[in-house]
Amino acid sequence: MASRKRTGKLAFKASDLLFLLPGLLVYTIFLSYPALSSFYYSMTDWNGLSPELSFIGLDNFRRLWADDAFWRTLRNTLAFALGLVVFLNLIAFLAALALDGNGRIRKTLRVLFLIPTLLSGLSIGYMWSYMYSPIFGVINSALDAVGLGALKQDWLGDPKLALPSVIFAHMWQWTGFHMIIFLGALQSVSKELLEAAEIDGAGPWKRLLNVTVPQVRPAFTVSVILATIGGLKVFDTIMIMTQGGPGGATDSLSTLLYRMAFNFNDMGYASAIGLVMLAFIMLISYAQLRVLRAGGE
Repeated sequence: MASRKRTGKLAFKASDLLFLLPGLLVYTIFLSYPALSSFYYSMTDWNGLSPELSFIGLDNFRRLWADDAFWRTLRNTLAFALGLVVFLNLIAFLAALALDGNGRIRKTLRVLFLIPTLLSGLSIGYMWSYMYSPIFGVINSALDAVGLGALKQDWLGDPKLALPSVIFAHMWQWTGFHMIIFLGALQSVSKELLEAAEIDGAGPWKRLLNVTVPQVRPAFTVSVILATIGGLKVFDTIMIMTQGGPGGATDSLSTLLYRMAFNFNDMGYASAIGLVMLAFIMLISYAQLRVLRAGGE
């Protein structure tokens, strides 16, 4: 009897492995192998073209530590991610509160908010580049039309305005997606608790802070982590709108990696940048997860 049970258990495990095999193969080919290859190439002087390369140990990482461009792009990347996380989640949550409920207008607005998410980053980048244009851009034209011509700016040409302008464009693309996350959470908030709080005399603000927000905390955790990862690895929006300029004001780790790999054929150094990016994203996401989960306990 015991032998039959062991045989059945082994057969069950073998069938599990059979079902997992396609996924494991895809994971190995498309994720594990590229990641391990990057680790290997980060310790070489490979130029990305020649079959010849030399092992140089940690030289690329020492070079990274002494590279001013790396530290500048790291600051820009962190500023981009911070701005995105704060304003994207705030606006998406307020939009979800406004559009929570039934009604044709609310349903229509939800769809309209979601449309930018369906567009590619390239489309968003080109569209906002035209809108920010200091010559024929719709933003400066609108300021002129309402008598606020004095506020016209070279939105992408001014180093002080370029990064916030790109963050706003990226945020515009993803607000609808994060709004849906919050909407899903809001629709699961207990109506009984809200009614009980109202009977106890709690106003709308207190009901929001003391009942609604604690119940949608898991949605905040998901939204914050997704926004952080998106902000730390943003590439297409910056590349299309500013290519890292002006004067490096919007240069990020992703654009630096691209430039080193494909403009300067320095694939070994670019691989080192990619590994450092991966480490930053994993560390920051893990720290956020711990903090947000601890706050909910």
